[in-house]
Amino acid sequence: MGFAHTLDGTSYRFADLKELLAKASPRRSGDELAGIAAGSGAERVAAQMALADLPLRQFLTEALIPYEQDEVTRLVVDTHDAAAFAPVASMTVGEFREWLLGDAAHETALHALAPGITPEMAAAVSKIMRLQDLIAVASKCRTVTAFRNTIGLAGRLSTRLQPNHPTDHPPGIAASIVDGLMYGAGDAVIGINPVTDSVETAANLLTMLDEMRVRLDAPIQACVLSHVTTTLAAIEKGAPVDLVFQSIAGSEAGNRAFGISLNVLAEAYDAAQALQRGTVGGNVMYFETGQGSELSSRSHEGVDQQTLEARCYGLARHFTPLLVNSVVGFIGPEYLFNGKEITRAGLEDHFCGKLLGLPMGCDICYTNHAEADQDDMDALLTLLATAGCTFIMGVPGADDIMLNYQSTSFHDALYVRRLLGLRPAPEFEAWLAGIGITDQTGRLHEEAPEQLVRALPFLSASGS
Repeated sequence: MGFAHTLDGTSYRFADLKELLAKASPRRSGDELAGIAAGSGAERVAAQMALADLPLRQFLTEALIPYEQDEVTRLVVDTHDAAAFAPVASMTVGEFREWLLGDAAHETALHALAPGITPEMAAAVSKIMRLQDLIAVASKCRTVTAFRNTIGLAGRLSTRLQPNHPTDHPPGIAASIVDGLMYGAGDAVIGINPVTDSVETAANLLTMLDEMRVRLDAPIQACVLSHVTTTLAAIEKGAPVDLVFQSIAGSEAGNRAFGISLNVLAEAYDAAQALQRGTVGGNVMYFETGQGSELSSRSHEGVDQQTLEARCYGLARHFTPLLVNSVVGFIGPEYLFNGKEITRAGLEDHFCGKLLGLPMGCDICYTNHAEADQDDMDALLTLLATAGCTFIMGVPGADDIMLNYQSTSFHDALYVRRLLGLRPAPEFEAWLAGIGITDQTGRLHEEAPEQLVRALPFLSASGS
């Protein structure tokens, strides 16, 4: 059918919804690399104005990737909640933006609306929003999940303790864990990216983490970020699996490139649920995403990277995950060129995930060949925390020595918690005070408690 908009006497035409969304996206290197970005600032504005006039219902009748050839499309269409969508069904994208920014869009209303919003609707409205709009609306959205502690409550900011090691050396991992716990990190998850994606490595690391948890009587959940099929095999061998991790894409072809399908994820979800290892909740999945992954695997289907990212969230919410995070700057400058593009993408991802009802976190990061630095990460960290981000990463020194990229540190989490008066998950917060890492006001003690010090040689010995 096509779309058109005239701007300053020039008529701009867009062949279909896919092209309109791509050309309405704020500038980013990945869309330019794919050859689908607007050719000029004027064309981008024209596309955004045409998009603002588009009825939200259009997204229920025109699929960006055909229903018949893509299982992510089928999942989104088949699970759409028409009753939840009804309050905004008569709106255009522009009217939806105004409603989201208004007082009627409060926390309860947004929670009820989430099942009625498709990923493409969320992506579309984000494209006509300023940064302050993305922050303001996301701050009103709240999703609470739980396993051994409760994540996403008001006034809380959780952290993933990321103790990666370039050789999966247990003593090195253990040292990073103790370091992170001493700074109050780790309530979202203690999550290790293994160097070797083998069942034996995963099982050994999971056993080490579980022994640590039991010895410290800590209300934490652990995860080895292996491929989902590796985790399934570890479960079959009796490994103590808390959470199932997987990177996901916004297209069936992208997920195929990751070696997964909806059926595989469903099998892993059922297997983890059957273990019943949670104590205060049963959310067992952990998903990571990132703009540009579909382009890197040649599976973007001509759809812009930010809309594909939102489609990841449509897939993720089907499995009611404990955690979802965008690893926003990890893929590199080919997809997000500099600090400005990374900042915009991080806030878009967080907004879209929250609007779709997810417990959304962010790995605030960049690669060393990107036009970005730690000042950019400080700014994005502060903006995301203001927007109500569920969790961030805690990496020793902000420098991941295994994955070779820059993220946020234990100190960064302390900074933003103190700046905005945010606290860890309640069960974890009580444990920190009980074991002697913090005082009753939440301030860190200068010395490590004896019980935690004893855990370091224990972990080293058990993992070697």
